[in-house]
Amino acid sequence: MPEDILLIAAYGVLVLLGVLAILSLAALVWLVFAYFVDVTQTRHTVRRNFPVIGRFRYFFEHLGEFFRQYFFAMDREEMPFNRAERAWAYKAAKKVNTTVAFGSTRRLDLPGTVLFVNSPFPALKKTFAEPAEITIGENCRHPFTTKSLINISGMSYGALSKPAVQALSHGAKQAGCWMNSGEGGVSPFHLESGCDLVAQIGTAKYGVRTPEGELDEEKLKAIAAHEQVRMFEIKLSQGAKPGKGGMLPGAKVSAEIAAIRGIPEGEDSISPNGHPDIRSVDDLLDMIARVRAVTGKPVGFKTVLGGMDWIQDLCHEIMLRGVESAPDFITLDGAEGGTGAAPQPLMDYMGLPLSQSLPMLVDTLDEFNLRPRIRVIASGKLINPDRVAWALCTGADFVVSARGFMFALGCIQALQCNSNTCPTGITTHDPKLQNGLVVKDKARRVAQYVDSMIQEVGIIAHSCGVDEPRRLKRSHARIVQPSGAAVLLSDLYASNDFRSDGDFRHG
Repeated sequence: MPEDILLIAAYGVLVLLGVLAILSLAALVWLVFAYFVDVTQTRHTVRRNFPVIGRFRYFFEHLGEFFRQYFFAMDREEMPFNRAERAWAYKAAKKVNTTVAFGSTRRLDLPGTVLFVNSPFPALKKTFAEPAEITIGENCRHPFTTKSLINISGMSYGALSKPAVQALSHGAKQAGCWMNSGEGGVSPFHLESGCDLVAQIGTAKYGVRTPEGELDEEKLKAIAAHEQVRMFEIKLSQGAKPGKGGMLPGAKVSAEIAAIRGIPEGEDSISPNGHPDIRSVDDLLDMIARVRAVTGKPVGFKTVLGGMDWIQDLCHEIMLRGVESAPDFITLDGAEGGTGAAPQPLMDYMGLPLSQSLPMLVDTLDEFNLRPRIRVIASGKLINPDRVAWALCTGADFVVSARGFMFALGCIQALQCNSNTCPTGITTHDPKLQNGLVVKDKARRVAQYVDSMIQEVGIIAHSCGVDEPRRLKRSHARIVQPSGAAVLLSDLYASNDFRSDGDFRHG
């Protein structure tokens, strides 16, 4: 018996040595092959001058994207969202303690920093109120009344995975907020929970298009027939890529997605960079009137602003036609929006950030007395309570977020949204990676994120002396200037502040 054990052990050692020898030989062959490839290729100087070793540069460069956020970047340094911002979103979604100790790590002297004006007489708990109800499209056949404060911005099925859409849909239902379908059309997974939906009509008119890409009124009626589809949003542009349409690689265009969008299976799905039938403010108002007449539901548009001239023209045209011709809402996306993959010049340089465009839009609508006829929905990196409270102070009626809800689903900011390798299963169609996203668990986190946001925006409102967030106004927030002085929003912007409760206030 001992001899048998020794023989087996000896055999095992020989097998192991054989495997190691084969692996070593394979490694040697690869090294020789890689060496000759590197010294003979002409595209990469580093690899040509430092064969084999030079390849590690690209490997480490890739790893750096992930290691920086864990080991090297400070809490407030990383972009597009720093660790402190992401940590709050994760904690809010998990419904764990979001308090911090020993002082803030936030710089309070940087230009653009928002500081809220605490009241010497904060609102008492017995006076706390829920966010007020707001009606959008009062003159429509089917107006939409909601008190939802923060909602899910447009993210298409196709860009997002099936379980991600399902989790967002069920989470929205639990939270009582709405979910925007994104330009990819309303899918069964958006509808399955019964949550309130905003159907987005993108430049390719996915889901409501003819084979030629024009608006199909019969398909539009079919979408509107779903009672839970509360509004329609015409997308002119989005923060990640103003002036460029969306693109879904053919590998992601399955038979199911092709049927939902009304496009050929397996082919790249490329949206026009603008609506071919909306080339002016007149065309835009005509399209809004057409969709509203067909559906009977509120209709607005989504845009990024680079200037106010065309909004001025739009308001003038509304005055000529009558206020009933106005859009029921405007969703304003800041240039800092970014769920869609986009060319870097557009992502980095095109459009105005929300901090500049939101007060400009609100002031222009006030100038023409178009609020509250036109409701304002703000979008663009509004994932934390301070940014949401700032948007409400500035004049927004609602806030929508995409990346905040991606964090609620478990996004780790791996920056692989466009590569089908998302490690959290959110933006990939790889079944193995999708398997990690458990719909029931993530839906609960989506709902908890909404609940935590409302609670903590409420904390800011109460500290400012008002009983609910929608009573925040411009005199409740200051912005740090390059001089170091923190100036009231009401002093920076002269607009009256029309709040949704019907009071017309100055400052």
